[in-house]
Amino acid sequence: MDLFKKCNDFKIVSEIKSKGIYPYFHTLESKQDTVVNMEGSQKIMIGSNNYLGLTSDERVIEACVKATREFGTGCSGSRFLNGTTTLHLTLEKELADFLGKEDCVTMSTGFQTNIGVISAIVGRNDFILCDKENHASIYDGCKLSYGKMIRFNHLDYYDLEEKIKLVPKESGILIVTDGIFSMTGDICDLPRLVEIKKKYGARLMVDDAHSLGVLGKTGAGTAEYFGLTNEVDLIYGTFSKSLASMGGYCGCSHEVAEYIRHNSRPFIFSASITPGCLASTLEALRIIKREPERIRHLSEVADYMRELLRSRNIKFADSKAPIIALFTYEQDITLMVCKRLFEEGVYANPVLPPATPPGQCLVRTTYTATHKKEELEKAADIIAKVFEEFDLIDKNI
Repeated sequence: MDLFKKCNDFKIVSEIKSKGIYPYFHTLESKQDTVVNMEGSQKIMIGSNNYLGLTSDERVIEACVKATREFGTGCSGSRFLNGTTTLHLTLEKELADFLGKEDCVTMSTGFQTNIGVISAIVGRNDFILCDKENHASIYDGCKLSYGKMIRFNHLDYYDLEEKIKLVPKESGILIVTDGIFSMTGDICDLPRLVEIKKKYGARLMVDDAHSLGVLGKTGAGTAEYFGLTNEVDLIYGTFSKSLASMGGYCGCSHEVAEYIRHNSRPFIFSASITPGCLASTLEALRIIKREPERIRHLSEVADYMRELLRSRNIKFADSKAPIIALFTYEQDITLMVCKRLFEEGVYANPVLPPATPPGQCLVRTTYTATHKKEELEKAADIIAKVFEEFDLIDKNI
């Protein structure tokens, strides 16, 4: 059989495009902000992960420009050989301090970091207990490791415990969970996970991609939010959301960090983070530390939007995060809703199977600390108008 047969038979994209409801690869023509220029007109942006509004902050931009002038556009090699700069070392030190960990390893993307850490730490006779709704990068990290992955039902810690009981006592165990789950904004029950971790001698990894800058008094993430920093062994995160850049990190003990640096193939054999990305991340981190009110304001923005949607009878997934998932149920309706929102001036993301079960499709909306009330009110009015068109208003709310 021809290797490319699967490609030639892949018709779903052309079918959706022919209906005029293809929702991906919309083109930005301005900075990522609360209002953006996109394909010739302005859109209220409620479909990015720019949680603290730092992607367009002039201080972050200037730090990127300055570092690029000083260090050049790239490092031309891996961290292991010729790609480590003073910026890498400074960022890792300040991130470790911020997270409350001894050490921190940074990698070129968030996706690569999950792959690089899990595949390095988990060996042939080890087991990974993985929440079914964890991010795709966690799944790929599990695949690349030599360990065995066991999935447990989403946020079902009874199911987790029943499955962890089956792991041989001589095996190493890693429990992996998102802190905030990216599609619905669910927050893991970290105290319960810590209890199970201790009971069965496991190690615990929390993916804080959507939690850094969002949860905790200082924005340090899920572990700080629950007061359990010392109980989480590996705190993973990305620079592409609250930290307004590109790259990823893992906060951990010094011994674990050194092991990752010398055993993780994605770390050893990838080019290092560019100077511009390092400097912009470092400046964003310092702004978060200087301006903790951004975390509080982000929570207020998300709560205000929930009030607006509730008052307009829009049904959404319950969450305390700045992620509000609106129920649209069927795939074609979800795609048509996103098209109409875009036409009316709002950009949001469709969430379709396999990211959701069939018949449970969503429109994922996300919010930024710098959103103005009038932007939120206008977006809520547009959402209500479009949802009315598709008979998605819930009169029972």
